[in-house]
Amino acid sequence: MNTAILSLRAYNFFYFSLLSIFISFLPVYLTYRGITPAQIGVLIGAGSFIGILSQPFWGMMSDRYKTIRRIILLTLGLSIAAGVLLFTSASFFALFLLVGAMYFFLLPTDPLTESLNYRIAELHGTSFGSIRTFGAVGYATASLFIGWTLDRLGMGQLVWLFVGYGVFAYACALVMQDAPASSKSLSWQELKQFFLYPQTQRFFLLVLIAATPHRTNDSFLGVYVQSLGGTTGDVGQAWFLAAVSEVAFFAISARLLARWSELRLIMLASALYAIRYVLCAIAPSAEWVVYLQLTQGVTFVLFYTATIQYLYKIIPEEWKATGQTVLAVLFFGISGIIGSLVGGWLFQQGGGAALYWAMGICSAAAFVYSLILARAGKAAGGLGL
Repeated sequence: MNTAILSLRAYNFFYFSLLSIFISFLPVYLTYRGITPAQIGVLIGAGSFIGILSQPFWGMMSDRYKTIRRIILLTLGLSIAAGVLLFTSASFFALFLLVGAMYFFLLPTDPLTESLNYRIAELHGTSFGSIRTFGAVGYATASLFIGWTLDRLGMGQLVWLFVGYGVFAYACALVMQDAPASSKSLSWQELKQFFLYPQTQRFFLLVLIAATPHRTNDSFLGVYVQSLGGTTGDVGQAWFLAAVSEVAFFAISARLLARWSELRLIMLASALYAIRYVLCAIAPSAEWVVYLQLTQGVTFVLFYTATIQYLYKIIPEEWKATGQTVLAVLFFGISGIIGSLVGGWLFQQGGGAALYWAMGICSAAAFVYSLILARAGKAAGGLGL
C-alpha cells in the first residue's frame, strides 16, 4: 500500500475527529457554560466572520509558498493550543476570543486538507472519496466515543479528548506528503476575471443558499436534540450516524460523479436537504432527530463532492488552493454567519421546530435555483446538465 496515501488517510481520520469536537460539541459545551442559544449564535456568527478573512488568507499563503502541508502544520498546531484554552474557559469574553481563534486557525485547515486530499489523489491515481472516507470514519467514531465519554465523565473532560486527537493529527501531518506545487505563476488578473465571470458568481450563490441551512444544523443540532430531552450521548450518536452515512456515500461518490453532472447532484442534494429538515421540524422526540441524521451522507456528500469537482474544473491551476478556500468561506464563513445569527434568534424566539422549518424552506429555494441554472445551462451549453 502506498505510504503517502496511508499517512494522508490517517491524518484525515484524526483531523476530522478533532473537527468533530469543535463543530459537534462546541454548542453543547457553551450550553454547559450557561450560554443561551442567541448568544451561541453570536459567538459562532462572529467566528464565521473571522473565517471569511482567515480562510482566503491561509489559502493564499499556501499558493504563494507552494506548500499545503507546512501551512497545515502551522494552523493545526495553533488550533490545538487555542482549543486547550477554549475548553477550560467559562467567561463569555474569553469564549468569544477563543472561538474566534479557532475559526482563524482550525476551520481554515479544513479546506487546506480537502485541497491536499484532492491533489494527492490525482497524483497517485486514486479517488478523492477513498481518502476522504477516512475523515468521515474519524468524525463518526469520535462523535460516538466523545458523547459516550462526556455522559459518563462529565463535560470537564472534553479538553483532554481534544488534546489527544490533536496530538495524533499533528503527528500524522508531520509525515504526510505535501502537494505538488503548480508550475504556473500567480496572476491576479486571471483570478479577478474568474470571480467576475457570471458562471462563477451563479455557482457561488447556489453554494451559499444551499450551505446556509447545513451550517445552521451544524450549529444547533446538539442544542435542538437536548431541547427535546436528549442527552449529550444522544448528540454524539446523532453525529455518529451522520458521519457513518457519509462514509458510505464517500465510498461511492466517484461513481456517482462519473454518471451524473455536478449540478444534477446538487439539485438532488438540495431537495433531500429540504425533506430532511422538515422531518426534523415535525419530529415528535429527540430520538427521531437523531436517526434522521442518517440522511447526512446522501445530502452533504453529494452536495460537497459535486461542488469541489465543479470548482476544480473552472478555476485556474495556480489558484486551486485559493479557490478551495473561497468555497470554504461561503460554506463555513458567510453561510455560518447567516445560519448562526438568524438561527440563534429563531431558536430563541420560536423554538427548534421553527428553526428547522426555516432551514427546510431555504433548502427548497436552493433546489429551485439549481433547477433554473440547470435549464439555463442546458440551453446555453454552459453550467448545467
